[in-house]
Amino acid sequence: MQDKTSIHGAWTSRWIFILAATGSAVGLGNIWKFPYITGENGGGAFVLVYLCCILLVGVPIMMAEVLIGRRGRQSPINAMKSVALEAGRPQYWSLVGWTGVLAGFMIFSFYSVVAGWVLFYIAGMGVGDFIAIGSADAGSVFNDLLGDPQTLIIWHSIFVMMVMLVIVGGVKKGLENAVKFLMPALFFLLLVMLGYSSQTEGFAAGWDFLFHYDPSELSWDSVLVALGHSFFTLSLGMGAIMAYGSYMPKKTSIGGAVIWIAIMDTLVALIAGLVIFPIVFSNGMDPGAGPGLMFVTLPVAFGQMPGGQIFGFVFFLLVGIAAWTSAISLMEPAAAWLVEKFNWHRIPACIVLGLIVWGMGIAALGSFNFISDVKLLGFNVFDFLDFMTANIMLPLGGLFIAIFAGWIITRNIVANELAISSPLLFNAWYIALRFIAPIGVSVIFVLNLIEKLK
Repeated sequence: MQDKTSIHGAWTSRWIFILAATGSAVGLGNIWKFPYITGENGGGAFVLVYLCCILLVGVPIMMAEVLIGRRGRQSPINAMKSVALEAGRPQYWSLVGWTGVLAGFMIFSFYSVVAGWVLFYIAGMGVGDFIAIGSADAGSVFNDLLGDPQTLIIWHSIFVMMVMLVIVGGVKKGLENAVKFLMPALFFLLLVMLGYSSQTEGFAAGWDFLFHYDPSELSWDSVLVALGHSFFTLSLGMGAIMAYGSYMPKKTSIGGAVIWIAIMDTLVALIAGLVIFPIVFSNGMDPGAGPGLMFVTLPVAFGQMPGGQIFGFVFFLLVGIAAWTSAISLMEPAAAWLVEKFNWHRIPACIVLGLIVWGMGIAALGSFNFISDVKLLGFNVFDFLDFMTANIMLPLGGLFIAIFAGWIITRNIVANELAISSPLLFNAWYIALRFIAPIGVSVIFVLNLIEKLK
């Protein structure tokens, strides 16, 4: 088969693709969730289990997403359709692409609300609103923010515009230029914060919390937590990786690139833990505060520490960049499809998408104030969007991608696109994709539903 080219353009190098996909994978969950679940589930022992889950579930499905995207050279919807037809399969497999694109769209609508909170805290840290603030006052600031729809709408709107201004530029002028600037900035700020936290008195306690090796703390629940996070952390099942794969240079090794993405994603999460927990322990605070850790506990910690205003600003800027790079990848698949389907320029495509997702975001942020009584299946709008995407659409999308690449399209197409020279490595990946990954994602799907609905 003659190699196709994407009408949207292509990444100029392998490392740009790796940085872009890492930017998609690194998000708000890396900054607070992974470090916390690591510390609570056996530290180093949990990390080993998590890495095994990444290798057996996350990496195989991610490689499948990339190879489908690169083979089809289109948006996830049309890439799935194109590869299915090439393999002599029905075109209804494009429904898997639809599920991913819609999931990414829905995630962005509430993700932009949370990212708006981050922008609010960047500004607050910059002007010194959190200097010497106490826990009660910090809690009040956050609760007042949630109860103020006007302020939430302003920051949500700014974030939506930030994302759309990148996507409107296309692959090279928009996505690639953003990646070239934002990802090095993210790594630099992360290292600056690591240097800062290493000088705190709680650094040893933070290191021990993350990396103590205690297999006795591992349980079956710990394995399930590792399994679930290994899937969600790589942005699988939402079309982002497939779309980015469609812009990938033909000669780039898919397997090697995906391994690098998994390594960098994990390193960012672990370093984030070494940034956060020493600061928390230095101030005698609770490391298990969940989402409140970022928006209540840490502002108090920064407010009490020497130089805390500066480093608090740097920290929230770091979080904001992580949110920005992830959000860009959530909207790119839908923008690409509109350009392909209607032959639109990027500008009208982004205006239409931006207005729709902005309106959905208004409904999501209204869950905390003016439409808090509105329920969908017992959830407010924000939680409904979260439930539908994280518990149903993403696991099903990942499951069907594994089935499609492992069982539906021909082995020759898969082997040709991956071009893995070692038969042993290819067979190991193929077995993981066909058997281990579908079982793992099915477990995630079933247990998440049971947990949410019980």
